[in-house]
Amino acid sequence: MRYALVLMLSALPALAQGPVLEGDWHGVLAAGGASLRLALHVEKASDGLYSGNLNSLDQGAVLPFDKVELKGDKVHFEIKQINGTYDGTLAGDKMTGTWNQIQPLPLEFTRDAKAAPAAPAPRVKLTAASMKAFGVPVDLSVPVPPTPVKLAGKTSLLYELRLLSGGAGDMDLKKIEVLGDGKVVAQYEGAGLNGVLRKLDRSQGSEIRSIPPGVTAVAFLEVVLDSGAPVPAVLRHRVWVEDFSTEGGAVKVSAIKPRELGPPLRGDNWMAANGPSNTSGHRRAMIPTDGAYHIAQRFAIDWVRIGADGKTYTGDPLDNKNYHAYGTDVLAVADGTVVEVKDGIPQNIPGADSRAVPIDLETVGGNHIVLDLGGGRYAFYAHLQPGKLRVKMGDKVKRGQVIGLLGNSGNSTEPHLHFHLSEGVSPLGSEGLPYILESLGAMPAENAKVKFAAQ
Repeated sequence: MRYALVLMLSALPALAQGPVLEGDWHGVLAAGGASLRLALHVEKASDGLYSGNLNSLDQGAVLPFDKVELKGDKVHFEIKQINGTYDGTLAGDKMTGTWNQIQPLPLEFTRDAKAAPAAPAPRVKLTAASMKAFGVPVDLSVPVPPTPVKLAGKTSLLYELRLLSGGAGDMDLKKIEVLGDGKVVAQYEGAGLNGVLRKLDRSQGSEIRSIPPGVTAVAFLEVVLDSGAPVPAVLRHRVWVEDFSTEGGAVKVSAIKPRELGPPLRGDNWMAANGPSNTSGHRRAMIPTDGAYHIAQRFAIDWVRIGADGKTYTGDPLDNKNYHAYGTDVLAVADGTVVEVKDGIPQNIPGADSRAVPIDLETVGGNHIVLDLGGGRYAFYAHLQPGKLRVKMGDKVKRGQVIGLLGNSGNSTEPHLHFHLSEGVSPLGSEGLPYILESLGAMPAENAKVKFAAQ
């Protein structure tokens, strides 16, 4: 699903030697007739790399940065989960620039100067003596075994490594290495490590690579294999803290082949927005449901249709009917049985913060359908038009059959089809699975342009 948020910033007083980004900032974003209060917190690690998060106060969402950079007086940050970027110029206590999400909007941040910034609390770090004597105190685990899938022309394994920190001090990660049958097949350090780590306890500061005792971090990993290279049978993980390392988190690579599916839509000029990659918003959508975290949208796609001008609409962007995707027939990707249907949710006016109904687990997918494809595979279609579903609970469907019309309901910013495959009926309380579009012989990568064959 497409997640729409907007943002605000804060930082420390500027020092004489040049611009200072770290600290706390605040700002207000005007979008769609609404004003959204935003707060930003930025930290700078000892190696000079920045990390932090953005708090949309009126939307109740705190989002970690995927990238934060300061080059001279130019600031750039990215939040992949909502497809948002900011580019601005830092001058003293002001940061002036442009927020880009659905459309570019001016956004100014002001340094929080209500009170002098308090000195950070002293950190207790793991000692070299402790690690030399007892090793690196971390529990490594992989909750969902990776399934190899062809993506962007190569075989990829997308999965998560959980790191539970122990010991008597903060664990400052230096590097994570992935070992495939004993060889290093991927590694992450520095800015690359910042880009794949998330702490589940967001109250524990925003310096991403520093994990306090008792806190779990998640590393969103991707192993891309060279053409013709064998898929490892087992993956292990080597974690470095200072000059000490430990290995663990062994997991067998799944031998199950991704299911081949027919097209969910017809025609050309479709774009796989938020599609499979290690940085898309869907990839990072960890949602706690029924007592556990799940990533049902691990390989999800938001299908939008692009015009000759590169836009998804013509004319008034507040009218659903002006979007190229709107009203398109939505198709069954395989023979199956309808096991969940939701109808009657009114459509949204397109916009970053426009929702016709409050969003919860019942309404997040809008009008939607779940098909049981057999073999523990369930296809989820979201954001359909109300009153236009062509199936009901228990119906048997055939591949290529029209099951509904594309719309803009639920947690959606504009008309599009959200589609994903998972191992359970619950649209969010299950684990996302890779698949193959039969006509492509692969999964379409993020933002790939696709022409669907006629059915």
